[in-house]
Amino acid sequence: MQSILVDPSNTIPRQRSQNLRLPDEEQGLDDEKRSQSRSPLPKVISPGAESQTRRRFREISQELSQSLKIQENKQELLKFWDQWTRKGKRKIGVVESLKAIVFSSWLNIFLVFIPLAWVSHFFWGNTTTFVLCFFAIIPLERLFDWGGEQMAYYLGKDIGDLVVITLNNAVEATLAILLLKKCELVLLKSTIIGVVILHLLLVPGTAFVTGGVRIIQQDLHPHLTQLNHSLLTIGVLTLLIPASFFASMDSPVAIQTSIQKVISDDTRHMLLQMSRGLAVILLVVYVCSRIYLHNPPGDENDLASAPLAPDALKEHALRLQNEDPEVNQYVCIAMLAICIGLMAATAEWLVESIEFVRESHIKQEWFGLILLPIVSFAADGTVAVVYFIRYTFRHFFREPTPPTTLARAEAIDLSIQFVLFWMPLFVLIGWWTNKPMTLLFETFEVAVLVGSCFLVNYVTADSKTNWAEGAAMVCFYCMIALCSWFYDGQVDVQVLSSCGTVEETLANYLATGTLSE
Repeated sequence: MQSILVDPSNTIPRQRSQNLRLPDEEQGLDDEKRSQSRSPLPKVISPGAESQTRRRFREISQELSQSLKIQENKQELLKFWDQWTRKGKRKIGVVESLKAIVFSSWLNIFLVFIPLAWVSHFFWGNTTTFVLCFFAIIPLERLFDWGGEQMAYYLGKDIGDLVVITLNNAVEATLAILLLKKCELVLLKSTIIGVVILHLLLVPGTAFVTGGVRIIQQDLHPHLTQLNHSLLTIGVLTLLIPASFFASMDSPVAIQTSIQKVISDDTRHMLLQMSRGLAVILLVVYVCSRIYLHNPPGDENDLASAPLAPDALKEHALRLQNEDPEVNQYVCIAMLAICIGLMAATAEWLVESIEFVRESHIKQEWFGLILLPIVSFAADGTVAVVYFIRYTFRHFFREPTPPTTLARAEAIDLSIQFVLFWMPLFVLIGWWTNKPMTLLFETFEVAVLVGSCFLVNYVTADSKTNWAEGAAMVCFYCMIALCSWFYDGQVDVQVLSSCGTVEETLANYLATGTLSE
């Protein structure tokens, strides 16, 4: 029997002792192995490789952002196309659309004046032609308004509002272009001011009176109101710059008349260059405002659904999405195209018949400031008067319908578009057709425009209005109409607005006392 010697200092065999470790020692070895396997020596990256990596990362980020924008644009286009084609909704037939156009307004009865006005242009006198054209334009203006409201169902609220505003300005713009074509620049400038103050004072003032007689106050969109204040102010102040510039010029040689300013072709050339630059800047301002209104920054960028938006405005946006229009979109476009053709011819006969103004006791300035812009307001004014009378009778004899809490202030948008878009466009068209159309307006016209802008901004500053404020706006318009009846015009500005040379026009004025060319 073989004996085994055992070391008393080590009671564990050698092989087993090699496999056993103390807990702290074993954990330290494991940490060292993990650190060696997971933490290799750091590699040195060159600055060129690092910049290339960052550049590649930026390229990938730009590609991703562009792809996201493309997807968003595709979704917007699909959404617009679905709304335009009314996908999943009832389609409006052609016969139904024609019936809706005929019975859209009782003012369509005045369409019979269109052929009468055309016949009068060729066979009757200027006064008769002017009166018939005046009544013939009333139903066309109403059809423009109604057609724009119908197109809003297919185009959405943002683009629809722009179409409504543009169509409502169609009559005034056509009249202005025809006056520019005939080189009636003095009358054109008076008409521009008259259209703006009409849409600033009389039209919204009448709407505030008729809409606010049965409610203590009506609401306006605060965001749109603040933007309108800024746009309207910059448009009006733009006309103040050339007027103040011209007023500060001193004459180096005294002229033997009451005109004591520099009146020459060089001065007019300088004003033309100034006006064309201002016109381009105004167009930029208008385009920027339309971009903001169509696509404000942020995720929830619908102004109609903003927290401060009036409830009636939100209901109007929902109504455009849920309710059915009265007319087919293509029939509506055809109707608007026909109305534009009829209105262009009728407006041309009206402009050619204004010679009776120079032969009568009506002053040209009052005719341009008050009478000619009334043509565009005749349809809305007639509807407003009938609306007021109808609801007055309903109030006394029947149960009245609930009043609307949303104030109708689209006319202020009409003024903004006319000042920021149409007026600078007339200057550029005059540049193209070699007509000396400048932004130098008479001091009286600029003064009444600044006063109208101040009153409108003050009335709508709190985004609320009532019938008393509307009455104040209408009264101020009556003040302007009264004072302009006695206004003879500013001769020096009229001389610079002549289509001939300034020296010839001035010499003719000194010899005859008139500005006829």
